[in-house]
Amino acid sequence: MRIVAGEWRGRPVVAPEGRGTRPTADRTREGLFSMLQSRVGSFEGLRAADIFAGTGALGLEALSRGAAHCLFVESDRGALDILRRNIATFSAEERTEVRSQSVEHVATPSRPCDIVFMDPPYASGLAEMALRRLADPAWVAPSGWISVETNGERPALPSGFTLEAERRFGKAWLFLFRRAG
Repeated sequence: MRIVAGEWRGRPVVAPEGRGTRPTADRTREGLFSMLQSRVGSFEGLRAADIFAGTGALGLEALSRGAAHCLFVESDRGALDILRRNIATFSAEERTEVRSQSVEHVATPSRPCDIVFMDPPYASGLAEMALRRLADPAWVAPSGWISVETNGERPALPSGFTLEAERRFGKAWLFLFRRAG
């Protein structure tokens, strides 16, 4: 698995052994960022959050493309070790915050995010719970975006958002929601 574009293009992202963490495939990540770039233009200066972060590949991709800051939320200890290692490998500590908590208990960010990436465990029901949490304006800025990866189940539309796009990449489905501006 590698960073697709930007400052760190081609550099590897370490993933944990086993099946406990399912990183977003390079092809899916490339498709997601293409969908977002056609809608937001540049990632320069944006604030992002990577929820259910795992390896941090989505947040690191955003940082590589110019995002100013990324909040990573992950509760699995093994994944947290890999996430911190990946952040250190890219010397991105100054542009990141890592919260070792479950999504249902994590505090809102210091400033609303422009883009929130969510890749929860498939068929866990966590996507809908997290979307209800993230519908809070303290999480997503006006006209901000939430990206959700699932195994095909379309999550319920969060309050105050519209479904802007959905695409299939192999077994993964990506849904882009946008907050009303």
